[in-house]
Order: sequence, then structure tokens, then C-alpha cells
Amino acid sequence: MPLPQQQSSWMTEELADFRDMARTFCRNELTPHQERWAENKRIDREVWTKAGEVGLLALSIPEAYGGGGGTFAHEAVLYEEQARSGDSAWGVSVHNGIVTHYLLAYGSEEQKQRWLPKLASGEFVGAIAMTEPGTGSDLQGIATRAVRDGDHYVINGAKTFITNGALADLVVVAVKTDPDAGAQGVSLVVVETSTPGFRRGRTLDKVGMHGQDTAELFFDDVRVPVDNLLGGQEGQGFVQLMQQLPQERLLIAVTAVAGMESAIELTLDYTKERTAFGRPVFGFQNTKYKLAEAATEAAVSRAFLDQCIERHLRGELDVQGAAMAKLWTTERVNKVVDECVQLFGGYGYMTEYPIARAWADMRVSRIFGGTNEIMKDIISRGL
Repeated sequence: MPLPQQQSSWMTEELADFRDMARTFCRNELTPHQERWAENKRIDREVWTKAGEVGLLALSIPEAYGGGGGTFAHEAVLYEEQARSGDSAWGVSVHNGIVTHYLLAYGSEEQKQRWLPKLASGEFVGAIAMTEPGTGSDLQGIATRAVRDGDHYVINGAKTFITNGALADLVVVAVKTDPDAGAQGVSLVVVETSTPGFRRGRTLDKVGMHGQDTAELFFDDVRVPVDNLLGGQEGQGFVQLMQQLPQERLLIAVTAVAGMESAIELTLDYTKERTAFGRPVFGFQNTKYKLAEAATEAAVSRAFLDQCIERHLRGELDVQGAAMAKLWTTERVNKVVDECVQLFGGYGYMTEYPIARAWADMRVSRIFGGTNEIMKDIISRGL
């Protein structure tokens, strides 16, 4: 039973048609394979090429580079439909909403022509490597080094918690080109994973998102051309990261709100079908009140998210606004999904039920993209 809601203000007829296509793809290509992907800790590689064939990759990248020529609104529609399909395994938001945009924003024309069409077709899977075993949200503290040697950089270091890490063909790597310069010593270098010295560690065992290929990456004397530097100048990486993180945080908010709405719909259906003491569980006042609260949380979150998407489409979403969206929606989705699990009773704790998987999957939303504690710090700076 879908929640009663008004259509988002940024939706158009063209986006509605695109939603139908995205929904069909997600339900046919993602939903049926959840258990197998969770066991394998990765999706089928063919999903990427299939998505490329139907035009779901590089959605907001210009057609000149093989992309869809759309906007963030197209990205939002896809991520919403992915969330509603019950899938958290396909790392398309990193590939589409993050990696391609680093290349579009900071890549040279040659770099864009070389890599964006491959990312758009699914020939390449993209990842971004920021987090290290000893460094999370403190990006200026990274230890991975890129030392200039003639026309090449020699990269040494390790990264962890990398989405798409096990399948990636191209990784945007945050490195230190000047270890003594703090944030001003950070640069972004693109590494193709076929390069000698690059190796993958284990695919990590996570509390949730079991089907997503989150992996460790190692760089042992990896030599890449200096031309693989993004932005054409060393020391720009930290600024580049800060400029792109608002979009990353907004896409996390998109998934959080869609996940909230989906959890409520699952719980409405279950409580109206499940009986206890001779009547549907929904018939009890506590159930109705808990779901009324959850629906209100979702409605408020949706209204704020829509406002943020509108601002982003106009190029007006600032760092603080994106941090607020990420903070608010991820706190709410964790609260709402936890309440929904409670209403499922014992079945809510069984992994074959989508509500249990959603509960485990959504917990990380308060951590990645910058912890919610970091979001509060960012917001406070603008007060």
C-alpha cells in the first residue's frame, strides 16, 4: 500500500517516464538476486553493462561523453527506485553521482574522452578511494603517497571501505603529493585497476549491504602517468573533495527518504494482514500511532529533500544545506525503520524479510559520506 503523497515539485512528465523504466530495470535485474549477491558479496558484473545498454549510467553527464545528458533529478529517480526495489548492492550512486562528476568537473578534455564513455557504457565500473585504515572523515590525514618520478607518479598506500572496490576498473584515489602541506598536499589521481602494483584485498564482511562489493585496495609502487592527475595541478584534491561532497550527501539523503517510505509501506501491508488476538495488528492503537508518527517523519523529510533537490538543480545548494539534508534524513530513516522492525515482531528480525535487511542496510547511512557528527560540525560553522 503506497503512502499518500504529493508528487515532488521537481518531477516532470519526462522524469515520470524515466521512473517507469528505472523501476522496471530495478525490479527485473536487482530484486530477484538479493540472496545470491549477499552470499557472493558482490553483484553480477553484467548488471553494469545491462545498465549501460538501457541508458542508466552517467545519467547527468553530457551526451558528448556518452552520458544521458540529464540532471541530478534523473539520478534521484534512479536511486529512489533502487531503494524501493529492496536493493543496496548495486553501487550505482558512487559510479554515477560521484566518480563521473569528479571527471566531468576536474578532468581535462582528454581525460573526459578517455574515461567517461567507458563509465557510461558499463565497460568500466568506477570507485573513489578516500578512506584509509587509519583515516576516516579526516581526509587531510590520509597517508597514501604519490611521489613524482619523471612523467609518472609512484603510488603507495592502502584504502578501505571502498564501494565497488572488488569490481572497479577505474578508481579516483585521494593521495598526498606533499606530505608536509596538510590539506594543501592532497591530490586526486585516477588509477585504472589493470595497472601493475594495484591489488584488491578482501571483500569486507559488513553488518548490512551484504551484496555490495566493499573492499580493501592496495597500491604497491603503482606507476601512473602524471596526466592522470585531476585538475592539472597538485594540491587541489581537498578543495575538489569539498566541492563534490554536497552532491554525495544529497544522494545519501535521497536513498534515506526512499528507504523510509518503502519501510512504512512494507509495514502497513504487514500489519493489515497479520492478526493478533483476533484482529489485524494495524487495528491496535499503538500500531496506528507509531505508523502515523513514521508517516509524518517521512513527509517532513520528503519536503525538505525536495527543497534541497530544487536548490541543487539551480546550483544553489551549499555545504551546510547538504549536511543538514544528510543529517536529518539519515537520523530519521534509522528511527523509522527501527520502529517498523518492532511492528513486525519476531519476523522483523529475520533476514528473509526486506524490513530486516533495510534495518541493517540503513545503519551505515549515519556514518558514510562523513559521519553525522561531522555534519553537525559543518552546520555549526555556518551559524
